[in-house]
Amino acid sequence: MCGRYATTRTAVDLSQLFQAEDDTAGALAPDYNLAPTDPAPIVRISASRGGRVVSVARWGFLPPWADDPRGGFKMINARAETLASSRAFGPSFAAKRCIVPADGWYEWTRTPEGKQAYFMTHADGLAFAGLWTAGKFGLTCTIITTAAQGALATVHDRMPLLLAPVDWATWLNGPADAELLTPPGPELVSTVEIRPVGPRVGDVRNDGPELTQRLGGSAEPVTLF
Repeated sequence: MCGRYATTRTAVDLSQLFQAEDDTAGALAPDYNLAPTDPAPIVRISASRGGRVVSVARWGFLPPWADDPRGGFKMINARAETLASSRAFGPSFAAKRCIVPADGWYEWTRTPEGKQAYFMTHADGLAFAGLWTAGKFGLTCTIITTAAQGALATVHDRMPLLLAPVDWATWLNGPADAELLTPPGPELVSTVEIRPVGPRVGDVRNDGPELTQRLGGSAEPVTLF
């Protein structure tokens, strides 16, 4: 699963990167410890704007029929293997796909000494496949997960469905077929850094760039975008 991540690019930066109009109305703020129900930037297609926009959505998908916003806690992730046939996620997979920009995501493993947090990241950022919807609670979104690939499987058995830049347009505009949900290949997965970080990220009240710093030093950057 993906239950915590960091996203710190500004609306201007995201608009330029994804060639999208800024629809955030100044509501986007950097977050190094983004948790379920927090506001998150997404890139989506807006029919009224006639193209891509950067919007702010509540992380935790709420289908249009949802009556209680607390239900979003259970729908922060959508499994790639089953979402197309899901009553909740299926309609959005067909027509409301989005990109969730991120610096990286966190996972924890158990060690003899306790829990160890890791930050899966890339110097130039990552793009998660996601779904969005709109209802009486506003825009909400979910991050699509798939089976962990390569070395990432040593940290957790699930990972966000990562999108390479060449796949962005197809993900947003292409037909809703099974190929869209293919796990990322080794050429993308192998460039993701698995970075051990400190325990402070475990408390959602903590925020700041120090949460993403490598224990014992910094890693050399690699290039993806």
